[in-house]
Amino acid sequence: MGNSEVGHNALGAGRIFAQGAKLVDLALASGKIYEGEGFKYISESFEKGTLHLIGLLSDGGVHSRLDQLQLLLKGSSEHGAKRIRVHFLTDGRDVSDGSSVGFVETIENDLANLREKGVDAQIASGGGRMYVTMDRYENDWDVVKRGWDAQVLGEAPHKFTNAVEAVKKLREIANDQYLPPFVIVDEHNKAVGPIVDGDAVVTFNFRADRMVMLAKALEYQDFDKFDRVRFPKIRYAGMLQYDGELKLPSHYLVSPPEIDRTSDEYLVYNGICTFACSETVKFGHVTFFWNGNRSGYFNPELEKYVEIPSDIGISFNLQPKMKALEIGERARDAILSHKFDQVRVNIANGDMVGHTGDIQATIVACKAADEAVKMILDAIEQVGGIYVVTADHGNAEDMVKRDKCGQPLYDKNGQLQILTSHTCHPVPIAIGGPGLAPGVRFRNDVPDGGLANVAATIMNLHGFVAPNDYEPTLIQVVDN
Repeated sequence: MGNSEVGHNALGAGRIFAQGAKLVDLALASGKIYEGEGFKYISESFEKGTLHLIGLLSDGGVHSRLDQLQLLLKGSSEHGAKRIRVHFLTDGRDVSDGSSVGFVETIENDLANLREKGVDAQIASGGGRMYVTMDRYENDWDVVKRGWDAQVLGEAPHKFTNAVEAVKKLREIANDQYLPPFVIVDEHNKAVGPIVDGDAVVTFNFRADRMVMLAKALEYQDFDKFDRVRFPKIRYAGMLQYDGELKLPSHYLVSPPEIDRTSDEYLVYNGICTFACSETVKFGHVTFFWNGNRSGYFNPELEKYVEIPSDIGISFNLQPKMKALEIGERARDAILSHKFDQVRVNIANGDMVGHTGDIQATIVACKAADEAVKMILDAIEQVGGIYVVTADHGNAEDMVKRDKCGQPLYDKNGQLQILTSHTCHPVPIAIGGPGLAPGVRFRNDVPDGGLANVAATIMNLHGFVAPNDYEPTLIQVVDN
């Protein structure tokens, strides 16, 4: 299943790199994760402190994976961790809503097995990923603060003695994505796992974008986004380094992929002026991820990046048009200005509203995206340009769960089972416009072409030959 981060890495880099999940799998399978500097760093807290594991409890494989957490729990206990606390975030976005209960039951069973071996291992806190901790691009710091209060301070509006009971009870008022924060307490109503001086913390998500804000709160001495109340002296490591430019976090368990020689770097150094734009929730995808997990400009004189602030504090289905029209307008203006050789945008509606599972809102979102795309294509027509329209993965094109024969699935009450996750369907690509040479055609000898082939294609359209190690172009020039 695709996700936006690796999709944009491939679109921009023109090659497929071993990514977060694969790198972590290899490190866990070989045991090298326990030999690295990052694990050695956190293990210095094992003798007297607690190991806290914070992340998304899911088998969706987009931000984290349940089996990796299970292996990390087992391996950490075998390598000296005597006291472990898990702070989980429920998914319901990249996996089915309601699946959180089963995941919590699985982890509770694993922790019970560790306790039988003498390890003090418990769940300490939880909450839904879209409401607790996992905000991105500094869109809404209140999300991170709610997580901080539960995980670090041991304070939350809901207290339970059992995590499975907590999730079942809180699902009566919210779905998995938006569960309110809760803490697990003992018989004296005292939180069982606040983060304190001397502890070790690992954020076990491998995907970067929704961990960076928490990483800043955990690591930065000079931090002013919210009142942390306490800033414990801890040893903190990410599963990977989430931002190579910021060197954040400074310690990590698995080294990230080194993505070099991206297409935008090549084009900018060859004088191509670039405009990139999206709203906050996808801005990093057309800049940071597109450029190989690199922040900033290659050449500020030749590049302009525009971020349109996303709506905050509401679910995207409540404003399903999001910022599609604003993105379309900024792209149109950039095209008509004749200042740029390439204009690159991400219109986020189909994905973000699709994740909510609200079919009617998703229809509105898709209509807004269509309107924005038409605005851009009309501008391309006016200036005699070329367009390339594609997607990094599917979502809104299928909103119901299906059986093996492709038929919709229904729950016990006869209601359609809604699909909120990305899909595995291939995405289309359309290339055209008045500036396209008459003989340009799609090749028919790239049978398994995919996102990584787009970079060489775009470089060709700019008049350049892509590097030899790029995935091959999708186009050729034929005689009319």
